[in-house]
Amino acid sequence: MSILIGKNTVNSDIFGHLLKSDGLFIDREAMRPSYMPEILPHRGKEINDLASILVTALRGETPSNVFIYGKTGTGKTAVTKFIGKELLRKGLETSKKINFVYLNCEIVDTQYRLLQNITNHLINEWSERIPFTGWPTDEVYAKLIQMIDKEGGVTVIILDEVDKLKGDEALYNLSRINGNLQNAKVSIVGISNDLKFTEFLDPRVKSSLGEENMIFPPYDASQLQDILKQRAKIALKPNILDDDVIPLCSALAAQEHGDARRALDLLRISAEQAERGGATKITKKFVRLAQNKIEIDRIMEVVRTLPTQSKQILLAVLLREQQDRKDGISGVITTGEVYEIYKDLCRKTRTDSLTQRRVADLISELDMLGIITARVISKGRYGRTREIRISSSTSEILNILHEDDIFKDLTNYKIRGQTKLL
Repeated sequence: MSILIGKNTVNSDIFGHLLKSDGLFIDREAMRPSYMPEILPHRGKEINDLASILVTALRGETPSNVFIYGKTGTGKTAVTKFIGKELLRKGLETSKKINFVYLNCEIVDTQYRLLQNITNHLINEWSERIPFTGWPTDEVYAKLIQMIDKEGGVTVIILDEVDKLKGDEALYNLSRINGNLQNAKVSIVGISNDLKFTEFLDPRVKSSLGEENMIFPPYDASQLQDILKQRAKIALKPNILDDDVIPLCSALAAQEHGDARRALDLLRISAEQAERGGATKITKKFVRLAQNKIEIDRIMEVVRTLPTQSKQILLAVLLREQQDRKDGISGVITTGEVYEIYKDLCRKTRTDSLTQRRVADLISELDMLGIITARVISKGRYGRTREIRISSSTSEILNILHEDDIFKDLTNYKIRGQTKLL
């Protein structure tokens, strides 16, 4: 049976046809950064260091609070979860009461939500759970103390992306919680990509929390290769990887500050590109395709979350580039040209326009984000300006900008009354 869609005829059993094709994966999830292998390569020292701090929980004593720092993809979360799993296992084995609570503060970012989530983790299914909103914060805190004391033993609370928490109140309350407990003890483990995070904390919080610090170094290319080989053995069918694929993925990720997540994403997306193309081998060609796809996806997400003024400046650059291409001009775009179009866009969208100096600052920010390149050049006695070029796909960025309600009416906007500045 087939279905007619426009001028095309499509087989109605689309997924049945795709399921019949022999894929390249054994376990796709093993390529995800969230997958927890039994062994974490090249993190033995960090595992031992964290275990030596938290082992006191198995003796019924209060472990020191710990702050773990390191760039994205250096194994901070994986090591912490691994230690948590082992801590719980050893607690059961030795009949020691251990609770392990993991929270991502990018999602749970307010004091109320943090206290609510920790408390609900400890509440059993028959007890009244704290609602998403509605309770006074001090009542939630009192309930948390009650539940931790009722559970007894040692509770280790992991706060991943701790720098994303709004305000210091949650950390202040958690840092002082042991003074309110009779039958239990609490240890806090904070994880952050920002090495300077604690510098901005309230001094009272810093003095209570900053007991132990750990720094996770980036992986080098050789270490990333070992990680990829381990995951590929679990995730992919045998003999489908060209010999130079893993070294290339590792080298590319090592350039990005030794990010294991990026290395894993590169290899996984390379395999997916090969699978969709019906290939039986994953080659360097698919790694290059994956690298391009990851970069485009990153840029698109950045564009989607830009403030309105930055979007209008970016749109002005894109419109100028489109017009130049239409006129057969291959010259560069200058800040002055962008500013004139930007002011006209502000009038069209009924938004206040910024000064040219502020627009120049925002152009620099777009350059730092990698969306455009803006090179400062000297015009002699005429001062300095920026030569601006688009770094990514113009059409895809325009599609993202037109998703915004403010720019929907500008889909057919044409530059008028402005000649190319030479």
